[in-house]
Amino acid sequence: MSDEIKHECAVALVVLRKDAEHYRAKYGTSDYGGVKLSLLLEKQHNRGQDGAGAAIIAANPVPGAAPYQMFKSASATPLADVLGMMTRRDTSRRDAEGQRERVFLGHLRYATFGKNEEAFCHPFVHTASELGKTLLLAGNFNLTNAADLFESFRRRNCFPASRADGYLITELIAHELESGGTQFTASFPGADAINRVPPVASALANALKDADGAWTLIGATADGEVFATRDPHGIRPGWYYANDEVVVVASERAAIQAAFDVLPEDVKELPRGEAMIVSPEGDMQFVRISEPREGKACVFERIYFSRANDADIHRERKALGAALVPSVLKAADAPIERIFFSYIPNSARIAFHGLLEKLFHLVLRRDAEEQGIEINGNALCDPASLRETTFPRFGEIAVKDAKFRTFIADAAARREFYKHVYDVTYGLVGKDDTLVVLDDSIVRGNTMKNAILPMLSRLGPRHIVVASSAPPIRYPDCYGIDMSTLGELVAFRALVNLLGEGANDILRDALKSDAPNPLAPLYARFTDEQHTAEIARLLTPPDIKLRVSVVFQTVDNLRKCILPHPAPSQLSTFNSQLSLGDWYFTGNYPTPGGYKVLRKALANYLSKNSERSY
Repeated sequence: MSDEIKHECAVALVVLRKDAEHYRAKYGTSDYGGVKLSLLLEKQHNRGQDGAGAAIIAANPVPGAAPYQMFKSASATPLADVLGMMTRRDTSRRDAEGQRERVFLGHLRYATFGKNEEAFCHPFVHTASELGKTLLLAGNFNLTNAADLFESFRRRNCFPASRADGYLITELIAHELESGGTQFTASFPGADAINRVPPVASALANALKDADGAWTLIGATADGEVFATRDPHGIRPGWYYANDEVVVVASERAAIQAAFDVLPEDVKELPRGEAMIVSPEGDMQFVRISEPREGKACVFERIYFSRANDADIHRERKALGAALVPSVLKAADAPIERIFFSYIPNSARIAFHGLLEKLFHLVLRRDAEEQGIEINGNALCDPASLRETTFPRFGEIAVKDAKFRTFIADAAARREFYKHVYDVTYGLVGKDDTLVVLDDSIVRGNTMKNAILPMLSRLGPRHIVVASSAPPIRYPDCYGIDMSTLGELVAFRALVNLLGEGANDILRDALKSDAPNPLAPLYARFTDEQHTAEIARLLTPPDIKLRVSVVFQTVDNLRKCILPHPAPSQLSTFNSQLSLGDWYFTGNYPTPGGYKVLRKALANYLSKNSERSY
């Protein structure tokens, strides 16, 4: 993704099921849990760089000493700080008899709500006089109705000290724990009987029943009751692994695989609408706490956010790149020998591999068919014909200079420096060439217009084709990705331009309608080709004279590439009952709060209010 965008956070949880001596004897370390938590956080570092936090809970806390240790940082290097604090932590209690460390909670944060301050870093804590009602909570979540929940909480004679959603959701659950939990009424199929539901499961069910949004929550009470749960639509990712030594939860499957050296099929998705409960004795059970809704897993996890060392995500991203080949070749409108293929930024590399594979397959098949060579298995061409084949030209045309910084105050000089954030490779592209560059997605388009296209134009091609492995982002997000204002989306700005004179009046009339999605009929006025052409015009810098074209993935192709289907490796564990959460492209939000946020975003745009829409 060429635009910098903040997104979904990361959670990590390790629960030890054996005594300390077991891990010392088998693994040679007295800090097995701390090491594994550190690995889980390191392997998910891409998911949050505004803050980090960790908590370690003792198995048998002794009165007079804190039952847990907490480590947080919101510095420029928060994860390194937290891991350093964990390494230097007080181990006297860990080594004392009966004071083994048992529960390890970790979190990485992007600030989609609140400030970049340590106070907003997870885990959040609610302290009570009873261990079973002292709560530690970390989550990857966003609530669309946090304001409503705040007012509801206040009307219960409670005094919320902050409006931050992390604080609020902690207090809601803690309130249920402290009040003994209003009896959990099972009003949906498959729910457990009242007398078999642990208190923390009842508290989660009651606290979250009116929440609208997306969440993966992990936490524990200070007496060692541990839990993990996801929202009923499964919007946010959550994976777990368990054996007789540990119970592990993380936001990404590949992180668990790497930290514990296990196969993909050993790591399972946390079930939607259920709470995983681990007792202080290490017994694990799943409790249905809400009725599961239609699966709407965030498709941006597959396109961009999750790391591509997950087998399914790697395969899907290659498929996304391959699916673009016909439209890319059509837009390039040049013979294959006059096209140079590349990608930008680095996160588009896997999709680019898929595009190249498809290109080579097409070239070899065409060559074989033209020469009358029978295609048999993998033997597409004989060695003699390969010598005559014109293969696609490709390479790494631009590399981001990770150390590039500028503190120049002058705006014009700063814009000039901004063009050099990437180092380019000169001499690969000629003046008669078409340059194709693949991106993950185009959100705002600012980096593309102000940095990437000016940089690529210096290479001297006659035509640049920007291909996006995602469809155009037409609608704001409210479930955790930091793009909740309409005016920042280049696809929406293109719609406004296409509506022409009086566009704001048209938008105001649309907002007055009863339709949940007031923008869908307006987008439908124009063809995809018209919309894409206007986006290309908006992205083209005014001082660039060469031709710029844009190609987007279609929603249909996106679904074909990502929706579950038999994988060659047969390793796919992506739930076959899930359908994609693709509201960014389609406007089909999974919860009522999504449509509420969309309407507020449109109202904010019309009133020139740039605030977040939730």
